[in-house]
Amino acid sequence: MTVYFIGAGPGDPELLTLKAARLIGECPVCLYAGSLVPEQVVAIAPKDARVLDTAPMTLDETHAEIVAAHEKGQHVARVHSGDPSLYGAIAEQIRRLRQDNIDYQIIPGVPAYTAAAAALGQELTIPEVAQSIVLTRMSMKSTSMPAGETLENFARTGTTLAIHLGIRALREIERQLVPFYGEDCPVAVIYRVGWPDQQIIRGTLTTVREKVREAKITRTALILVGPALSDQHGFPDSALYDAARPHVLRPKARKEPV
Repeated sequence: MTVYFIGAGPGDPELLTLKAARLIGECPVCLYAGSLVPEQVVAIAPKDARVLDTAPMTLDETHAEIVAAHEKGQHVARVHSGDPSLYGAIAEQIRRLRQDNIDYQIIPGVPAYTAAAAALGQELTIPEVAQSIVLTRMSMKSTSMPAGETLENFARTGTTLAIHLGIRALREIERQLVPFYGEDCPVAVIYRVGWPDQQIIRGTLTTVREKVREAKITRTALILVGPALSDQHGFPDSALYDAARPHVLRPKARKEPV
């Protein structure tokens, strides 16, 4: 018996990996986070499967379902949104599985920040503008952030920030980031990326908060901040495809057509 922590992606059922879809379709027990995973994703579970929305359940209740399946020799599809390694709350589940000697595997999924970039129609790593991405979150009502993992510390790099669980902290995000990025730094708020009601709000560090308030978005949104989001860069082409720069797969330099 194995527990499969399955990344369901950000919301679009077509973004399930083939492996994720196969396992959901095979496991006789399916536990999914209903507040973040669409029902269409788990609709492919076997017709006689035990399918439970864990959103109203406690960690102990969820684990009890897994233990009961283990005693019956049944595999469990534990379906999480995005990629389970990012804010998936699987570490505490894995701790209990290890204590009970229950096998598990992690099946990666499409993370929200990559789906958000796709929805925006742009790359997040622009040559000579931003070559790194920081995935972080606001603490708010969640567990506190480790010492040193502050927005100010990340902002000193000037790189692209992907901020989770921060839609109700836009005023604080603005306060902390403006000294480093400037008032006109572009911001994109992507609400329920991949869902039918997806919304994209673009603005700057000083204008996006009012736009989000007008849209009445209060949860389930990812915030992207950084100069890479601007379309005003005169950035150079990547050296990877530069005809004048040979490399191991293209050992000879080529002349550009006149």
